Parts: sequence; structure tokens; C-alpha cells
Amino acid sequence: MDVFEAVDSRIACRWFLDRPIDPNIVRNLITGAARAASSGNLQPWAVHALAGEPLKEIKRQAVNAIEQQDWWTFETEYPVYPVQLPEPYLGRRFRHGQQLYGALGTTREDPAGRFEQLKRSYQFFNAPVGLFITIDRRLGPGQWADLGGYINALAFLARGHGLDTCPQVAWTRLHKVVAAFLKFPAEEMLFCGMGIGYRDPSRPVNSFRSTRAELHEFCKFYGFN
Repeated sequence: MDVFEAVDSRIACRWFLDRPIDPNIVRNLITGAARAASSGNLQPWAVHALAGEPLKEIKRQAVNAIEQQDWWTFETEYPVYPVQLPEPYLGRRFRHGQQLYGALGTTREDPAGRFEQLKRSYQFFNAPVGLFITIDRRLGPGQWADLGGYINALAFLARGHGLDTCPQVAWTRLHKVVAAFLKFPAEEMLFCGMGIGYRDPSRPVNSFRSTRAELHEFCKFYGFN
């Protein structure tokens, strides 16, 4: 698979096959993604990769947490979205939610169905490998941008191996559970989780393509003939 196909075929996979991944591939992905650009070569990312029993245990703790306490009451360590999300971003988020829950066959009037989907999220959607990607909380916006570059590089490299990924900021609401389980030092902050595995093509939730803005909506050209 060439780089163009890898970028175009990447999705946020929300249902993985029950199929293991060669540990050497996982190590190579995490290592290879570190070629992502970072200002001053700070490389401001850290990765915790889980499989087997550790993965099962953190999933068990996560689901237990949201069953015991309302998910919305868990506070994130950083604002995932602004309190007042302006247009066009609010509309894009709303349309994406329609696509996602439409593919799941779940509506806003189905809280039980939405909660089941939330629990699947904290199961890494059945992925055989779960990553927790962190950053040093003493760093700033520039390093956060670099971290995003690492996450994207990881997702594209995974496609090269026929794998899919799902970056999950939902894990930030359970940062205390994750930090306690993995014994993070005080300066380490959870940015997101990421499932890695083989896509289950039979699941409708993996069949839709999220929309993208047209070129003229986000790019202006100067000096082009």
C-alpha cells in the first residue's frame, strides 16, 4: 500500500476483528511513527502499549467506572472542545454524529443504545492492542501539535500493514483510572487512547466515510497560475 492509499483509506475503526497482531509489527509502528516532525526535535510523545491481560484489566476497570458514575461527570485534564463551539465546527461535529449513530442504528432517543456504544469505546472496540498516548504537561501548544503529527503518522503506518486504528479522546475522561493503573509520574498527562487491529468489514459502523470540507472552505491560493 502506497502512502496515498494509506492516507485515503484511514478511518476511525469502531469494530475490530478478534485477530491478534504480531508484537514486532506493533513495535515497528510505534518506532516508525517517531519519524514524525517535531519542532526542535523535542519528540514530545510517550506511548504505553497494552495487550493480553493488562489490556483486559484496564478495560474492566474502565467499564466498571462508567457503570458506577455518570460519564459526563468525569472531568478531563484538558478541554477537548471549546465550551462554545462556533460554526463551521459545530455543524461538522453534528453531521459526524449523525453519520456515526446512523450507522449504528442508534438515535438520541435511545440512551441505552448510546451507553452500549460508550462501553464498546472503553473496550477499544475489541482491538487486540490498546495504546495510551501521553505528553509532558509542562509542554505547550507547539508540542501538542507535534503530538498530533505522531498520532497521524502511527495511523498511516498501520494502514501499510493492513491494520486500522481508532484514536479515542474519550479516554481523557478516565485519565485518573489510566494514570493509577499505569503509574504515571506527576508530569505525564494522558492525551488519548488508540485501538489498533484488523477492521471488521461486516460492521456497518466501519462502512461510512466521514465528510470533509471542500478545498475552497479551508485553503486560499496566492501566486498560482
